[in-house]
Amino acid sequence: MSLENLREYLPILIPIIVLQLGLTIAAIIHILRHDNYKFGTRPMWILIAFIQTIGPLVYFFFGRGEE
Repeated sequence: MSLENLREYLPILIPIIVLQLGLTIAAIIHILRHDNYKFGTRPMWILIAFIQTIGPLVYFFFGRGEE
């Protein structure tokens, strides 16, 4: 992949990267501030949160406990 190809895809990649980082940071902050999870432990959810974009979504849909 050349630098020209990368520049061509940057307008698509930047929003995706920002979305992924935002979701991951939000998930990590929520995991560290709360102790209740539907199942699993804090270290497990931290590891899952770092799995691309799907990790934070899995946490917010399936792991986040009632507050």
